[in-house]
Amino acid sequence: MTITDKDRDILARTLWGEARGESLVGQIAVAWTIRNRVNDGKTNSWWGEGYAGVCQKPYQFSCWNRNDPNYPYLSGAKQIPFRELAQAQIAADQVIAGKVPDPTGGATHYYATSIKAPAWVKGAKETSRLGHHVFFKDVP
Repeated sequence: MTITDKDRDILARTLWGEARGESLVGQIAVAWTIRNRVNDGKTNSWWGEGYAGVCQKPYQFSCWNRNDPNYPYLSGAKQIPFRELAQAQIAADQVIAGKVPDPTGGATHYYATSIKAPAWVKGAKETSRLGHHVFFKDVP
């Protein structure tokens, strides 16, 4: 698969929107969750195609919802602080290039511990907890 500059940018912005309060390792974990969806093998699947397609598919990552407070930053209407975006870009680049192993154990889903566990966790396999996120695979 060809990775475009748009894919890299959208992935980094998604990491900022979903995990800006996390360490680099925490952002790498979220990036791997996205990569696991990209590489799921379901061409034209529900996930979307490529990094940009997966990140911006409606209802997958709330930071891209137009009513989310992060959206003005992700859309470019407001500027993301340079250092915060730079860390997200590092995480995105490392995961896209396969320079770091998957710390999530193949997760395709996660939720932030700041919210109540979503209904979809029932029957899913928890794979890891990193920072303020809990990761899952085999989500029914």
